[in-house]
Amino acid sequence: RSGYKRKIGFEGGQMPLYRRVPKFGFKNINRKDYHGINIEVIQKLADEKKITTFTPEVFVENGLASKKDLIKILGMGELSATVEVSAHAFSKTASEAIESKGGKATKI
Repeated sequence: RSGYKRKIGFEGGQMPLYRRVPKFGFKNINRKDYHGINIEVIQKLADEKKITTFTPEVFVENGLASKKDLIKILGMGELSATVEVSAHAFSKTASEAIESKGGKATKI
């Protein structure tokens, strides 16, 4: 008799390692998720509530973001008011739109 060889990776009936381990992608623990706010929303707040200085606290007070959110200002919409905006990030079009109207885009 020549004996027998068991399959490589066979673990006696328990779920083998190659089937237990996840196969696709991963969750990057260093990823930063930003909460996007468009400049059209800033314009609306500037018109309705006469706000000229926008900080993360102002966005939280008006229900646009939560306290823990990182805020990114996005460039969708038109901006006609001169405003000062402080946020964690800005898109290129948003910062250009704010500064073209004489405003200030400050990255925190």
